[in-house]
Amino acid sequence: MIRVIVADDHMLVRQGLRRLLEDAPDIEVVGEAGTGQETMKLIATVSCSLLLLDISLPDRNGLEVLKDVHALRPHLPVLILSVYPEDQYAIRAFRAGAAGYLMKAAAAHELLDAVRRTGQGSKYITPVVAEKLAENFQNRRSDTQLPHEQLSDREFEVLERIAKGFSVAEISKTLGLSPKTISTYRSRILQKMGLKNSAELMHYAFENQLVS
Repeated sequence: MIRVIVADDHMLVRQGLRRLLEDAPDIEVVGEAGTGQETMKLIATVSCSLLLLDISLPDRNGLEVLKDVHALRPHLPVLILSVYPEDQYAIRAFRAGAAGYLMKAAAAHELLDAVRRTGQGSKYITPVVAEKLAENFQNRRSDTQLPHEQLSDREFEVLERIAKGFSVAEISKTLGLSPKTISTYRSRILQKMGLKNSAELMHYAFENQLVS
């Protein structure tokens, strides 16, 4: 039996995922979480064989939660579920230790296949992700990465929140960093990406589907 914890900030989505997963005879949902903090509490207290994790939680970026999950339970597979295109976030997810990455728009049979594969210890890589992994490897060798691909995971997280319209103070509070540190990250992001201000950064993020 694959014991799954579902972490998503929308209750209706969690309920829909629970119904879909529990219709399968070999899958059981043993917990639900709506935030990164709730997710970590469940991981620490509930026995499970897979975490189904939304990449966009209200209090923390899913990739940061993923890293904390692996620090606490290094061998727990994590399947990332996201509204964002595979070619934008999948590489970062796999670098952070994800066992798989799946779009929320995927068909039900794809989700069940992904849950079974990752829950049994295998990787789940779609053809799009496989192609992107190959491109990323080639780009690293030829130094042709896109501007946002040069950012660290923390810089990318700050970029994402700036692009969503959060203020420095709001990002500071959410990430537990000082406003000065967030401002430093912002300056570093603009410099690395060759942008002048937050308005250009927001435009870039929407143009490249980094935020919805």
